Amino acid sequence: MSGASSRSSRSPGESRLPVHATVWDDRPNSGGSGSRWPVVLVHGILTWGTDPRYGFAAQRPLAARRRLLLMDRRGYGRSPDIARSDWAVDAEDIVELLGTGAHLVGHAYGGVGALAAAVRRPDLVRSLTLIQPGALRPAARHPVVAEALARARAATAALPPDLTPAGFLRGATESVGMETPEATPERLRAAATTMAELPCWDAEIDLRPAGPRRLPPAPGLRRLGGRPRAVPHVRGPPAHRLRRGDRRSDRRRPPRRPRSLPAHPAAGARQRRDGTPVGGG
Repeated sequence: MSGASSRSSRSPGESRLPVHATVWDDRPNSGGSGSRWPVVLVHGILTWGTDPRYGFAAQRPLAARRRLLLMDRRGYGRSPDIARSDWAVDAEDIVELLGTGAHLVGHAYGGVGALAAAVRRPDLVRSLTLIQPGALRPAARHPVVAEALARARAATAALPPDLTPAGFLRGATESVGMETPEATPERLRAAATTMAELPCWDAEIDLRPAGPRRLPPAPGLRRLGGRPRAVPHVRGPPAHRLRRGDRRSDRRRPPRRPRSLPAHPAAGARQRRDGTPVGGG
């Protein structure tokens, strides 16, 4: 069967409370031209939708042109708790938020859920932006990816059983040279959820569309590096967005890779132990 296969933590027939999504819509005329499709943004680890540190708070200016839905994944922000955060369950929640159609943006672990949601319901995805998605298994035949996948699995198995949320928060940030944020109750809850997440690099996602369905064509499908600051392919205010045909868009500049959190705690833990970088941004 095509689509996203899952080793989900969800039991058959189990019902769940809906996730929380913060809605930002600052348009003076919501019925104006070009305002049909909203944007759904899905965060990564240690954070929540509106978090100014690792979330999508910096995207607020886009609300002047688009309706933004900032999802809190289960166990994060104002969404219900979950025993083990799961990219496959995230995908189900994302599909619900897409409504009749939306642009979809996912960062790190949230990018894996976004990818799975797009494969399941490509008819609802107007464009797909993946920022450092941590899914390695779909490309495991490549030797570099296979090596990174093996390291990630080994690092997951080596996580200390007595690791606390505060200890993980400190290790995950210091391991990539980032300042450790204040250990607020919201941040520690996010850290605890992150520690228990189903590793996203082993996500079983069949990227072959089922039947006549297709994923959004380029330029709707993008993969970006770095933290989720600006989303240039979404029609909105960022001044650096280049229009098609602009000569500046033909310039090739070396990619800038700002420091960012790994997609899963094991990546940071592995880096902290021996300095070896682990794939899956």
